[in-house]
Amino acid sequence: MPSFPHPDSVTICEINRDLITAESLSDDRAKDTYGKVLGIVFNPVPFQYDNHLSPSPEQGEEQGGVTVQRKGLSGSLLGVLSDSLKRPFHPNDVKLLPDVDLHCVSWHDHKHILAFVSGPHHVTVRDYEDSDGKDPCILTSESQRDVKLLAWRPNGGRTLSVACKGGICIWTASCPGNAASVRSGVASGTLSRGSGIRWTLVDFFRSHDDEQISALSWSPDGRYLASASYESSSFTIWDVSQGLGTPIRRGLGGISILKWSPTGDYFFAAKFDGTFYLWETNTWTSEPWSSTTGFVTGATWDPDGRMILIAFSDSSTLGSIHFASKPPSLDAHLLPVDLPEIISLTGSQGIEKISWDASGERLALSYKGGNELYKGLIAMYDVRRTPLISASLIGFIRGPGLDPSPIGFSFHDKFKQGPLLSVCWSSGFCCTYPLIFRSHVP
Repeated sequence: MPSFPHPDSVTICEINRDLITAESLSDDRAKDTYGKVLGIVFNPVPFQYDNHLSPSPEQGEEQGGVTVQRKGLSGSLLGVLSDSLKRPFHPNDVKLLPDVDLHCVSWHDHKHILAFVSGPHHVTVRDYEDSDGKDPCILTSESQRDVKLLAWRPNGGRTLSVACKGGICIWTASCPGNAASVRSGVASGTLSRGSGIRWTLVDFFRSHDDEQISALSWSPDGRYLASASYESSSFTIWDVSQGLGTPIRRGLGGISILKWSPTGDYFFAAKFDGTFYLWETNTWTSEPWSSTTGFVTGATWDPDGRMILIAFSDSSTLGSIHFASKPPSLDAHLLPVDLPEIISLTGSQGIEKISWDASGERLALSYKGGNELYKGLIAMYDVRRTPLISASLIGFIRGPGLDPSPIGFSFHDKFKQGPLLSVCWSSGFCCTYPLIFRSHVP
């Protein structure tokens, strides 16, 4: 039976498919359950919750299958959908943005450093390797307005990109005596921490016409940063060292999500009108697909970059796109990944956000609505990929505080002792849940 957290409890961690709970958040409880195994306790980080981060009211009705067309060919249709509901999107309809998997929580690839959006213009950074205390650092700048999402730069030290109104802030942490280099013309922004580390705003990539950046993705080597705005007809590839951006146009207005594959060979771009594109990055050619089960609300690559999982706004079934040949081939096919418990157990109206850990063994997802018992929880799945993707429900994660619901969540991609899932809850806590199972137990 899947683990279900009692309404008066909070989730602490997973131990071999059992989601452990407690009556309240407690360092002692965390030490007893996983601290001795991992040698570290991930204390929750409180923040001042703001309504701008909350999910928008549920819209539409649940539709059962995933129906996707490739190049308009009916032969690629999967599932059965009657009376499909399609949500119109208008470029200035900002209220729809929370329906998309905005990446507002991010772990550093190689360090125990967590960053998350903690206010309209604020980013909080918590360094669990910092021995000088538990106080996080809050990044603010006059350039950092209306923060929507963030992402750490791969292979770039402590460098964080933050998507804002008008552009992208690039922050870098440096130690005393090794000050970060600031690009000429960038407004000053330097913050100190107790350990002596200083966070400096080193660059600002300005968007066209002060557009709100609403999609962000790094190339796996950290050389390029892709960005897009729901207001723009293109997305931009930035050469970060040069500070130069190249727009990729071809009628891609209203972009909701960008995702670079882990190998860098492929690139995924989704639009609010239900279409999405698979790009190969050798010649930057693309293959268009279209959906009648709503627009893409979440997308996540498998660790090898051979397939991508996709969630749609009007479906409780995920889609998995598998590449039939090696790069740069765009020959691919889509298969449904059924999650029947999302309807049968929770009574929800569909999947909202998804995250897949780097081992490929754990999938976390949030869902719209749900009955009184299951509302506001995160569903955790055990995933198998041989040869096709299948998912088995482990249980549900409940957050702390009054009526918590997940705002955003993300896995630590390189934690050696098993996946770490961090969740920003509407109750004002960013909590980290170690997932300990047999293949990772020391």
